[in-house]
Amino acid sequence: NTPEQQEIINISKSKWAWMADKNVDSLNLLFDQKCMFIHMGGSWGKGQELSTIKSGGIWYKKAEVYAVTVNIIGNTAILLNDIDLLAVVGGNEVTHAFMVTEVYVKENGAWKMGSLTFSQILRPVKMK
Repeated sequence: NTPEQQEIINISKSKWAWMADKNVDSLNLLFDQKCMFIHMGGSWGKGQELSTIKSGGIWYKKAEVYAVTVNIIGNTAILLNDIDLLAVVGGNEVTHAFMVTEVYVKENGAWKMGSLTFSQILRPVKMK
């Protein structure tokens, strides 16, 4: 990986930790004001995502990342994570295999998240 690709990978790792810890202050700084979130049950913007995390509506308890690729095109970085996600949704613990697409845009020297998409994949869950 190039240093810039590694920077994106590190940001993504931090994001998973902040989501697990419900650290909405750090996530608020990372998510662009126009950031969009696409889930199995719907899509929404930054405010609703932060509110959902803070309230525990979705608790991203643990993301086990198996593979990461990053492509940078100009000031845009597209990161793909092959993950198993252990989450609590509506009080129920669930685990799903996802390919997660994260889009980052570099503005004024800083990377901001523009989109986070969870695409369920049809491989068995590997997480123990």
